[in-house]
Amino acid sequence: MIELVIEQRRRNLGGGIEVGRVLPFAKRRMVGPFIFFDHMGPLDLAPGVDRNLDVRPHPHIGLSTVTYLFSGEVMHRDSLGSEQAIRPQEVNWMTAGRGITHSERFERARMQGDHLHGIQAWVALPTEHEEIAPSFSHHAGSDLPQWSDVGVHGQLIAGSAYGLTAGAETHSPLFYAHLDMEPGATAEIPGGYAERAVYVATGAVELDGPRYDAGKMLVLGSAASRVRALERSAVMVLGGEPIGERFIHWNFVSSSKDRLAQAAADWKAGRMKLPDADDAEFIPLPEEPAPSAPAMS
Repeated sequence: MIELVIEQRRRNLGGGIEVGRVLPFAKRRMVGPFIFFDHMGPLDLAPGVDRNLDVRPHPHIGLSTVTYLFSGEVMHRDSLGSEQAIRPQEVNWMTAGRGITHSERFERARMQGDHLHGIQAWVALPTEHEEIAPSFSHHAGSDLPQWSDVGVHGQLIAGSAYGLTAGAETHSPLFYAHLDMEPGATAEIPGGYAERAVYVATGAVELDGPRYDAGKMLVLGSAASRVRALERSAVMVLGGEPIGERFIHWNFVSSSKDRLAQAAADWKAGRMKLPDADDAEFIPLPEEPAPSAPAMS
């Protein structure tokens, strides 16, 4: 049963990059541990694209970022020394823990042009893991199990579902998968989790009767359900167990407002290390009066 339909809201990130913001949403701050969900593109980038389009170094705490592309390439660099391009059907999984900084740059686009399309999600860490050491991992091939059914090709991005487990280290029960669906094909939405959602990235689907077009997230309960593609569709299925109240301040996530204030002060004072190969510039702390409303799952 569908509990809520969330439609993406367009957000300009500056430099010409526009995304569809899905989570957090006023009536639904989280789905399981997923606290942030942005749909990037689709966007055509011409050769020689301006560097102002890049996402300059910026900080995170208390979460894991999950970057997944349908097309295009993004270069990731972070304060641990990681330098890793991400390409379609691969995953960059960065756990911020007590603090990390990173940049995301469109270097291939500058050289030859590109077609950018993907999803960036944030997974909030459970309280006992909020201050763990930061880490980064890149996953492709056997780390991202694939399967095929009648008219459906699936790839598990993170967690456990469909009898499979992906390679990224997660810190609470969750699942996240990409379903490439042919017209008329149906697919099961993984059960066994308290909170689940379906996001239509491209195409259109039917669930419990009505049609839902691209840009909509359908928030579900735990009851068994299936989704049917009305045309060729890219569908993201995700969910997990609730981890409790979370607050967001800019790029920081925490169960404590005081910790958010400390992270903001650390960034403003230059106490968070920048990526070694990318430390000539950074995004300053925005002028925000206070952390946003709590994120509740």
